[in-house]
Amino acid sequence: METTTFAATDDFPHPAFVGVTGPDATRAVQGDPETVLPLASVTKPLTAWGVFVAIERGLVDLDEDAGPHGSTVLDLLDHTSGLPMEGTEPQRPPGERRIYSNAGFDALAAHVADAVGMDFADWMRQEVVGPLGMRRTDVTGRPSAGAHSSIGDLLIFGREVLRPTLIPAALRDLALTVSHPGLRGIVPGYGAFPDNQWGLGFELKGVKSPHWISDSFPPQTAGHFGALGSFLLIDRAHDLAGAFLSGVPFGEEHKRIWPPLTDEIVARYGRD
Repeated sequence: METTTFAATDDFPHPAFVGVTGPDATRAVQGDPETVLPLASVTKPLTAWGVFVAIERGLVDLDEDAGPHGSTVLDLLDHTSGLPMEGTEPQRPPGERRIYSNAGFDALAAHVADAVGMDFADWMRQEVVGPLGMRRTDVTGRPSAGAHSSIGDLLIFGREVLRPTLIPAALRDLALTVSHPGLRGIVPGYGAFPDNQWGLGFELKGVKSPHWISDSFPPQTAGHFGALGSFLLIDRAHDLAGAFLSGVPFGEEHKRIWPPLTDEIVARYGRD
């Protein structure tokens, strides 16, 4: 593992913990890889992985009813249930609009907890973060946005997404494929897009611009960012994952450095 400094973060006025991994090992880290910071909405891909384990065990099905009337597990995973960012009253019928929803992910976790017969945080510890060895990850907060983790642990999870061990590769592929294509929706902090592409628990770059991922990346690039200055990048085209933590509210400085940082990650560590 290389200890490095990323030029894109040179004048960033906040802490900037960065990591890059290939499918087998960490390639580079900036900052202490064990420092624990809030993930905010980067919690959602982790939560989705816990849902996928339940699906693989036959305890939950993507097409079963969950959330508001007419909604399914899949609709909660891809933000098409109709639930708002916060609250229990649907804004739209299921499948009509991509409405980014913390409430939807919390409802999803509650549904899975009922199905598996234990608290969702216990399920995550038993079936995801424990088996993966993510020892510095705390999943006791809200399943939508309340986990805390380190760069080192996020890179462990990045390797799991690149080469799944807890779920079949086919289920991972489904999670990173556009679900309900062609739906209008808002990416928080970036505005509305006529085709707001999302997978299951992961955002897809698509052709959205401006965006936190550089425009140089292919549309199938996946990941998630969080409102406390965090991101997880899954770049299967270059067989790598990247992570960023700052622990401060997302703002213009993050928007400024993230696209060039994602370019720098690939330029230095990507393998075609």
